Amino acid sequence: MSRQLSFTKFEKELLPDFRQKINLAESTEDVKKFYARTSMALFDKAFEGEVPLEFGDIMLQPGQVNKYVISDRLLASPDFTEVWNNSDLPNVLARFTDMALNRMVHLEKHPEKTDSKIRM
Repeated sequence: MSRQLSFTKFEKELLPDFRQKINLAESTEDVKKFYARTSMALFDKAFEGEVPLEFGDIMLQPGQVNKYVISDRLLASPDFTEVWNNSDLPNVLARFTDMALNRMVHLEKHPEKTDSKIRM
């Protein structure tokens, strides 16, 4: 039986700041940026800097079956796939993804909030 790694500690560290940022987001593009930055921070902590990350490595995909996409470059890395397949990292990322997508739906349903902030 293989050992399962857990990254919920990092999730708990990043969650308050992530929630605050997406709640203050003025557009869906802001939510996407905050999601990408938080995901990168999560991966950086999980991989302890061993796997180099770039801004487009983790992206939201609203309206798709796969709610997020991970770059082929990361998926090709043996260090990445080892941790990804033997940890709760996919579950942690899925929770961040769900929060971001829920905020995006809210912003899309209430465009007047975004429009009023742009006009100010």
